[in-house]
Amino acid sequence: VISSLYMILKMLLRRRIVLLLIVIVPAVFLFVVEFTTPERIIPFRLASLKDVVFVEISQKGTSFVFLSNACAGFLVSFIALNLIQRSSSVNHRLIICGYHPVELLLSHLLAVIIVICAIALYMGILFSAFYPIKHKLVFISGIMLMGFVYGCYGLLVGSIIKGELEGVLIIALMANIDAGWLQNPIFYAGATNKIIIQYLPAYYPSQTTIIGAFTDYSALLPAVYSLLYALVLMLLAMILFLNTMKIKKS
Repeated sequence: VISSLYMILKMLLRRRIVLLLIVIVPAVFLFVVEFTTPERIIPFRLASLKDVVFVEISQKGTSFVFLSNACAGFLVSFIALNLIQRSSSVNHRLIICGYHPVELLLSHLLAVIIVICAIALYMGILFSAFYPIKHKLVFISGIMLMGFVYGCYGLLVGSIIKGELEGVLIIALMANIDAGWLQNPIFYAGATNKIIIQYLPAYYPSQTTIIGAFTDYSALLPAVYSLLYALVLMLLAMILFLNTMKIKKS
């Protein structure tokens, strides 16, 4: 696992465009919010809490949060997808050389987790430079959970879809519709079928970041649900990956 992880990280570091995307894209998103979004105060309900709790946050603050989530989700899922697809032939050769498919998938997952931590810390620093955060650690944890959920989603898509363009489109559509649109607290407050939004991947991580950024309430419950959601996606990705490698090997 360690040697495979080392090779994956080395491959990522050689691709400078990936590093540039991780640095530039979050900054661009937040700068756009800073210069285009009004400070109008908007009340909305924290949907993941059992008690009926309403908070009043500026439109700019909520936009910072949900676009941070969307950015993290898209970047991590894209990287996870890319790792699986580009490493397909390499993984096949490594299995022939004696590696177990589970070891290879775990090394990919560990590489994604390292990327998640880097993006979440960077987003936390950037966000606090634009807008005050009540609980920075909780907010960063929420971004990590968003990355973990969408990273597992990227691994799942990469295990199903072999075409690079098709995979990117599926990733971009889900991240844009889910994390970048439906999880916006302003949109969610007036949505007619909230149950659909609550079953999407970004719901619980988004709730975690909102609670941590603006309130003193506990974000433990949405954080736990985020982990469970990610684990289900990871299990599905593992099953499909093992099946694919078995077919290729035979």
